[in-house]
Amino acid sequence: MNSSSIPRKILVTAALPYANGPIHLGHVLEGIQTDIWVRFQKAKGNECYFFCADDTHGTPVMLAARKEGITPEQLIERVQQEHYRDLTSFGIQYDNYYSTNSNENKSISEEIYLKLKEKGHISRRSIEQAYCENDKMFLPDRFIKGTCPNCKSKDQYGDNCEVCGATYSPKDLIDSYCALCGTSPVRKDSEHIFFELGNFHRKKAETATAEDQKKRTNEFYLEDWIPGGTVEGVQKKLSEWLDSEDGLQAWDISRDGPYFGFEIPGEKNKFFYVWLDAPIGYMASSKNFFEEKFPNEPNKFDSFWKKENSENAEIVHFIGKDILYFHTLFWPAMLEGSGYRAPSKVHVHGFITVNGEKMSKSRGTFINANTYVKHLDPEHLRFYLAGKLGPGMDDLDLSFDDYTSKVNADLVGNLVNLVSRISTSILDQLDRTLGVLTKDGKELLNELIHQKIRVGTDEQSVCEVIKAAYEQKNYARVMREITRLGDTVNRYVNDNAPWKLIKENPDKAREVVTTTLNASRFLAAYLYPIVPNISEKIYKLLNLEGTPKFDDLDLSNVLEKTKVNPYEMITKRVDEKAISAMLEENKQSVEASKKAEPAKTTEGSSQEERLEISIEDLAKVELRVGQIVEAGPVEGADKLVNVKVDLGELGIKNVFAGIKVAYQPEDLKGLKVVVVANLKPRKMKFGVSEAMLLASGEGETLSLFVPHKDAKPGDKLK
Repeated sequence: MNSSSIPRKILVTAALPYANGPIHLGHVLEGIQTDIWVRFQKAKGNECYFFCADDTHGTPVMLAARKEGITPEQLIERVQQEHYRDLTSFGIQYDNYYSTNSNENKSISEEIYLKLKEKGHISRRSIEQAYCENDKMFLPDRFIKGTCPNCKSKDQYGDNCEVCGATYSPKDLIDSYCALCGTSPVRKDSEHIFFELGNFHRKKAETATAEDQKKRTNEFYLEDWIPGGTVEGVQKKLSEWLDSEDGLQAWDISRDGPYFGFEIPGEKNKFFYVWLDAPIGYMASSKNFFEEKFPNEPNKFDSFWKKENSENAEIVHFIGKDILYFHTLFWPAMLEGSGYRAPSKVHVHGFITVNGEKMSKSRGTFINANTYVKHLDPEHLRFYLAGKLGPGMDDLDLSFDDYTSKVNADLVGNLVNLVSRISTSILDQLDRTLGVLTKDGKELLNELIHQKIRVGTDEQSVCEVIKAAYEQKNYARVMREITRLGDTVNRYVNDNAPWKLIKENPDKAREVVTTTLNASRFLAAYLYPIVPNISEKIYKLLNLEGTPKFDDLDLSNVLEKTKVNPYEMITKRVDEKAISAMLEENKQSVEASKKAEPAKTTEGSSQEERLEISIEDLAKVELRVGQIVEAGPVEGADKLVNVKVDLGELGIKNVFAGIKVAYQPEDLKGLKVVVVANLKPRKMKFGVSEAMLLASGEGETLSLFVPHKDAKPGDKLK
């Protein structure tokens, strides 16, 4: 058997939502991104499991429960149910959604701690700690705020800066204050327990004293794991920490009581810091699932997590870039230092903004998941985000104008409309029965699977390109290819016009319908990881059982002479009134939260002012349809592509476009694009750029604006 055909064993996790607030679209972004990858792996026939849990420990949960007059256990039980409801409403399908406040998590946390201690990776020392004399308690990191010592951003937490990503000790904050009451904390000594992260940093470990080196046994160094465990963009950030003058610092893993969490074995009134047991929640969730679902396989958990048992298994984490430090430094070191294995890959995504505004709980500029679901279709968000998600850490913006356009044009108009316009009255007149595929029909289906696409210096089939893009988490590339295939099928339908043939030549109409619905089945299989509900509705219409799989993309397995079920609505167009209603509901909640909060200064804000132009200025911009006739790299410029664009009566313009991160030059030839045609020529060191290509997004999620398929080079756009 070919090794590539052997099913992979993959354990996948998404970051754990914290149990002191509702699910918002930032959580949903990560859940959707992870779910798409998991569904793809399962559709390929791989053994893949998806685990998550609520992150439940820490002082914020304890204080929130106290404020409501309930126990922390009651609070986290209610919040977990709400979180699971909201996340799964977006089609996110977990194998197990658990809690960090579990027996499994307590047991594994204690085991890891004691093993780290045994191997010399735990130390203790007295530290000066922030204490609020007003609230009579030591303040955990998240209850101290102040100015970041690195970038000087205001109102940052005591452990890391949300603006520059720096990590630090709370005592390093400038002008610190208690986040509960606003008073300045005092300093008091308290003995704490530390995880010696530097032991896993080769550069630092090799400079340790001989006595310290004897105390520990270690064969794992982060420098060896990072190249395979993370992608290039992440590696660059990690190298900043690894190569810093002080190297990796010991990590304080204890907190003084009162604290809602697990007590540290052998200690009095000391608790594990929430960040120690939170990622262990991945392990606990999987252990709970495997013991319940695989009672006859007692080593199922070990086959993924134990070093000596997990040779053929993979562990893949999906996280946001704000928790990069914990998941790519502390977490793999903790695992390897205690006899478990480091993750195979940590995938890191950027943040989501809404209509250009940064999402923030404290500022109220976020949309709750349940608010969205009240008004809009969750699968529309899956489709839209997939079109913007690439393999890197670029932030992406949810623009509701763009959302409406993309969903209505690309999903409903391009893909769903293929099915709906031939599956109602036309099929009714054909007794809802398919015919047989003609030679032309088979050629079209063959093109949907085997069409050759140049990738670098090689040629690959479109099916392999789509599968590779899914694997690489480059969903934006997946969507471009599927949309292009949808255009191909739509051209076939428009050229054959079955709504006319049904009156003139019913047999020919049946052939066209048979080809179109078989093509729609292939597109549904490609789309299944992204819009599972829509794809399953298409399969149900075609009287097919089970969920779509990539094995279905096979010309030997086509639908002929079969009955098609009565048509049921697959999805509707986006209703702009529903968007307005959702945004209004969110606006009201934001205003309510602002009234409840004291006014804050905007001095030193990193938010750029929004540039406004007049309608007269906008009218000066001349947009035209252009067709790329040549495209090539620019020597000495990694991001630029040199294209020649045919603008019809205006001739061919030379353009240098910074799009290479998302488009290879060989893929651009023949593409119709939207061009600013009256831009003043700009002299660059590579030559003169005479126009500009319009695009949205950033980095690998960048997408060129594409005009209507019937538009001609030189056509004006309004």
